[in-house]
Amino acid sequence: MALADFISKFDLRLCMQCGVCTGSCPLTIRSSLNMRRLINEFVMDGGKLTGEHPELWDCTTCLTCRSRCPRGVEILDLITGLRSSILEAGRVPPTLRDALENVYKHGNPWGKSRAKRVEWISGLKIKKLEEGVKADNVLFTCCASAYDTRAQKATIALVQSLEKLNVNLGTLGEAETCCGNEVYNMGETGLFELLSEENADRLNKYEVPVITTSPHCYNAFKNRYKGIKPAVQHYAQYLAKLVDEDKLKFNKRVEVIVTYHDPCYLGRHNNVYDEPRKVIESIPGVKLVEMDRNMRRSLCCEGGGGRMWYEGPPGTRLSELRILEALDVNANILITTCPFCLANFEDAVKTVGKEEQLKVMDLAELVIQAL
Repeated sequence: MALADFISKFDLRLCMQCGVCTGSCPLTIRSSLNMRRLINEFVMDGGKLTGEHPELWDCTTCLTCRSRCPRGVEILDLITGLRSSILEAGRVPPTLRDALENVYKHGNPWGKSRAKRVEWISGLKIKKLEEGVKADNVLFTCCASAYDTRAQKATIALVQSLEKLNVNLGTLGEAETCCGNEVYNMGETGLFELLSEENADRLNKYEVPVITTSPHCYNAFKNRYKGIKPAVQHYAQYLAKLVDEDKLKFNKRVEVIVTYHDPCYLGRHNNVYDEPRKVIESIPGVKLVEMDRNMRRSLCCEGGGGRMWYEGPPGTRLSELRILEALDVNANILITTCPFCLANFEDAVKTVGKEEQLKVMDLAELVIQAL
């Protein structure tokens, strides 16, 4: 697509230069990313992208700008479109280039062996789906959930919880590959189409409802895939459904004060706010307190948009600010439902020196404690 075509495709002339997008962007505390100015220059120059614009890679695709834009300009689509043009010109940052190559060659951005994708299931009852094997649901694990040792603990806790509830789970096994959500966000649309076709074909083959461990996978399946037939839920939605059906009952009290962090791709991107809170509030002994920035106003952890593989500008990270916000409401535990958030908050609680005061947990880890 010619850059000039972006103006009409993304309705950039709708922009009235109010600056809400730039004023809302949480990264402006240390990034030169200024979408108001960029849109203005882009339109005034007739769709020419001049210069390197390295600040475009700072964007975490948190959608705060789009959620507050009074004219509904698709700012995120513009960013991914511009990134695509930069990528085609060969000007992608090295760490992002390596992540994309790893996804293409190995099916995950870290370049880990495909054969090791399901090593985490050892000792669990979850079955690899194949001819003759049936399951009530298929669990699709994010690359982080499958390979990262910290995220694996959350995945295992989820599977153990569902096993206690006699949920018959299956997995695609080594055939599972990256969902491509962040590949899309980095502008590599061709690779995304390949990944989406592969995953959709495999999931459609078994026609089993899908549960995802990550909001990013959930978003890809729900909003970006074409032709995926099975119903898709994030695991927090599935657990909340079990609570509603009186199938998820907690036998143990957990006397803690928790606060919940809304991941961008579960919250702003897909409006899933109530379900995780329903699960938390149904656990005996747990007190849920809200941070000032919650639900639609939740502060991004900086994991999306490829930022898990790109350092970004120097300065205080948003994840560090989030840890301080959790402490401000006297929480003992910061709960999230995203492997990217889990990794960033685990690191942030250490860098701000608050490990003794605040514990970071996935919702599934809290659930298994109460069963």
